[in-house]
Amino acid sequence: MREHAGVSREELKQSAAVTVAVLLALGLVAAWSVLIPGVDAWENIVAAVIGSLRLTGPVAAAFAAWVALRKRRALRGRQVNVWRAVKAPLAIVAVVLGSFGATVLVLAVKTVLTEQSGRLSLPGLGVGMAGLALYSVIGWVVGWLVPRAVTPPLAGLGCYGLFTWLADGEGWADRLAPGTGEPYDLFQGLSGAAFFDQIVWLLGVTTALLLGWTAMVTRQALVLAFALLAVLAAGAGVARLLAEPKPAAAQEIAYACQEWPITVCLHPGMRAGLTEVGASFTKIASRLAGTPAAFTRVEQRPLDDELRPSAGLAPIHVRDLSAGFADQASYEYVESLAARCPGTPADGYREIVMAWLRGEPLPGGPQPEHQYAAAWFSGLGEHQRREWLRMFFSDFQSCGLSSSHFGGGPAAGSASASLARSEGALPGAAPGAVPGSAPVAATSTTQQVYPVYPGPGDTPSPGRGPDMSPKRWQ
Repeated sequence: MREHAGVSREELKQSAAVTVAVLLALGLVAAWSVLIPGVDAWENIVAAVIGSLRLTGPVAAAFAAWVALRKRRALRGRQVNVWRAVKAPLAIVAVVLGSFGATVLVLAVKTVLTEQSGRLSLPGLGVGMAGLALYSVIGWVVGWLVPRAVTPPLAGLGCYGLFTWLADGEGWADRLAPGTGEPYDLFQGLSGAAFFDQIVWLLGVTTALLLGWTAMVTRQALVLAFALLAVLAAGAGVARLLAEPKPAAAQEIAYACQEWPITVCLHPGMRAGLTEVGASFTKIASRLAGTPAAFTRVEQRPLDDELRPSAGLAPIHVRDLSAGFADQASYEYVESLAARCPGTPADGYREIVMAWLRGEPLPGGPQPEHQYAAAWFSGLGEHQRREWLRMFFSDFQSCGLSSSHFGGGPAAGSASASLARSEGALPGAAPGAVPGSAPVAATSTTQQVYPVYPGPGDTPSPGRGPDMSPKRWQ
């Protein structure tokens, strides 16, 4: 069996094969954990394979360190030329990049079988390859400088700790580690310019480390000069990275929309969530019909955009399509309708209205006035609650709710109920009357009109559009 620098070729081949298999398995597992659940977009795939470097990179560094210490022991201080010095670390880089390419290929095969939005970012894949090369060269240099049996695992753990600290750092530090930034927002897309700057930085520092080590081993001044040029290139990449502003505005996209029973529009990569979001927000739209917050269109917005409901439009955030995503989006939207009122009785009254809008049981609260208000509000019909919210919406938004909005509180409950019955203001009395509001004559025939949205299982009649005709509440 022939020996190559103290390591048999068969051993090298077996080690390389095992490394590729391990890196492929780890890469797939890590990428799958980074994927935004339920999102069909090429940007999601690119972000996932770059994110997989947190696990595959340290393994590549440990493998490179193991080969390096074996190589140094085999040479036993003998002088080598430049090509013989760099051939082994370049071979290791080729092995780990092969595993990265296999990971991308497996995910791409899955991706092309389904309809994907966006496009494949080649600069993003370049960042992943440059990052793996840096991990490998760091492991090689450490293994050569410290030829001990514990060096490979320590090199892997050290790389994991270093790059995790950089990626999780605040400010400029997180831009030095290969990544897309956290949290990743589909609406921002992937910046090709930022990826190019990262590639320049990563390749620059990788080349500087490799050539610096080569100059040390071969004692060639020319190699050292090229290493200094690589340092300048890495510095230029860092300068461009730090000067590159983070995306301030979302890119324009063509929404994927569902038109019935209300219009729901999501990012095209999240089209699978249209039905569930539509079902959740149709109920909220029915409760808000006729109020200042009424809407007929739901539209997804970037994660960093503030939710500001406007006439006819409900903006929402959808981070992913994991279990309960529609309920989370509806909860966040309903919360944005009115400011919280911490430390005041108005917050308890606000929670009663919020619970109704979310379709939850009305909370009683610790205070008697809140318990009475919840019981009073539960006695109203849906059309009466809508009319109540229409009348007092400004108070609801500005923390102005009090016991006077809910029948006057426990002390006034008995007298208020007797007066309301005599004037037809309780359920079962004159239509359109609202408890706690101004007296309405029993002979009044005023009726309010609100749209009634079909349920998620209903379908429009053949030959005409969705049935959005108003229906009078009885």
